[in-house]
Amino acid sequence: MKQLMQGNTAAARGLYEAGCFFASSYPGTPSTEITEELAKYDEVYCEWAPNEKVAMEAAFGASLAGRRSFCGMKHVGLNVAADPLFTVSYTGINAGMVICVADDAGMHSSQNEQDSRHYARAAKLPMLEPSDSQEALEFFRIAYDISEEFDSPVIVKMCTRIAHSQSLVETGERKEIPARPYEKNIAKYVMMPGNAIKRHPVVEERMRRLAEYAETSPLNRVEEGSDNSTGIITSSTCYQYVKEALGDKYPVLKLGMIWPMPDRMIREFSGHVGRLVIVEELDGFIEEHCRALGLQCEGKSLFGYLGELSQNIIADKLGVPVHSGVKLSESVKIPARPPMMCAGCPHRGIFYALKQAGCTVLGDIGCYTLGAVAPLSAMEMTLCMGASVSALHGFSKAGGKNAVAVIGDSTFMHSGMTGLANIAYNQSAGVVIILDNSITGMTGHQQNPTTGRNIKGDPAGKIDLESLCRAMGFGRVRVVDPYNLKECADALKEELSAGEASVIISRRPCALLKYVKHNPPLKVDAEKCKGCKSCMRIGCPALSMKDGKARVDSTLCVGCGVCKQLCKFGAFIGGE
Repeated sequence: MKQLMQGNTAAARGLYEAGCFFASSYPGTPSTEITEELAKYDEVYCEWAPNEKVAMEAAFGASLAGRRSFCGMKHVGLNVAADPLFTVSYTGINAGMVICVADDAGMHSSQNEQDSRHYARAAKLPMLEPSDSQEALEFFRIAYDISEEFDSPVIVKMCTRIAHSQSLVETGERKEIPARPYEKNIAKYVMMPGNAIKRHPVVEERMRRLAEYAETSPLNRVEEGSDNSTGIITSSTCYQYVKEALGDKYPVLKLGMIWPMPDRMIREFSGHVGRLVIVEELDGFIEEHCRALGLQCEGKSLFGYLGELSQNIIADKLGVPVHSGVKLSESVKIPARPPMMCAGCPHRGIFYALKQAGCTVLGDIGCYTLGAVAPLSAMEMTLCMGASVSALHGFSKAGGKNAVAVIGDSTFMHSGMTGLANIAYNQSAGVVIILDNSITGMTGHQQNPTTGRNIKGDPAGKIDLESLCRAMGFGRVRVVDPYNLKECADALKEELSAGEASVIISRRPCALLKYVKHNPPLKVDAEKCKGCKSCMRIGCPALSMKDGKARVDSTLCVGCGVCKQLCKFGAFIGGE
């Protein structure tokens, strides 16, 4: 039976059908839903790991024990997991091991437009790229067969459009795979120099065999066209754009196995067309390979290196009308809708206090990155997961004053602890603020090691942040309620003047959590409101001005009372 299925859901189904036994991931858009969906199958053990490196190492351990394993992450998460990635290429696997990385061209929810295909080439690992939901299911299933046949982890690269779009999928049954016996093999699995140097030739031979496999694999295919004056080589979501824009006008070589590439197939395809055009997003990965084969081709000179492509762009650059006859208007002006923290967001109060204190705020990755957005504009740096704490240390040692780092509870567990250890060990001043909203908020409310719940919502181990920080050597650790502006302001003033490193835990659960009970919405006494707009300085979406008076949207307000504390005239009533 066929059903409409999101790409990530189909990927999870493919893992399930292939007999995946163990899955460990760290949530990151656009990859998150794969593991969330996979957790719905009781036959598969699933977990959220503290970070991507841990997830990959855990998946390798499960593979070593003889069970098919999986780990998933977004493109920047693969940077975190790069250390085990490169070495597991040398060791190989026991049972099949599949790694998913999801790229985010267009930076819909990311800090860069990294192209993960380079990792496959650099780590000398096979990489598959599905172009719709059906292929997502099939490619994840096939990836295990390739993994076990070639003694190698296999990377499957998704992207935002494939991960979050829907198309028809035909599902199958789960294949129960018995555990492979674990056999002690020090030469294969202990990567000290004397053993590792002997594994490198194994990797090169494996890549040679994989390149041969790519030549005849059904993952790569040629689709004939009516006009051989131009030939297109493409993959992933760009294949869909090409078909929508051009139909069957030009022949297409669709690469489902993006690394290693089928050199003979590419040369033969090139020999049957006049002009060779490479259609790919971000870097010229396929184009560079074709040029290395001595082929004349076009690609980045037409489509550039930035952002996503579309059927309109492809048709325009190739000088043909859009095949479907429907061209999206680019003249329609859509009102801007900038992202903002939700009404009642517990981060709003602490950022307001930080702005009032005039601090230099070094930020991190999470919902709270929106603290950089007007009207708060209270964050001055965001680099990568955990960087706020490490950067605070360097900033302070270099003479920076009045500086704080802000980091979420999940991000702190991901990679903030090591930065905090550095501060404790090398003794710098500065205030680290852990924004504990009791969940991983940015990616859609996933659990983490501080919440006391696992991926299924069942009770799990819970790390106590206060005890952890004290155990790491911090004598000054305090908890504040971000809904209490005076408490936050006083804590900041005291800790910044302490002359030593300290930790403030700003604790209040995310306002969107289902179990959080809110106060009644506030109202405005129009007689008392002077229209001074002091309440507007916190940027709450539940607040607006109408006819010179503040107004509360009762459908959004959660009665947090932060705006009430800003009004000198007592115009806000209720909320208690």
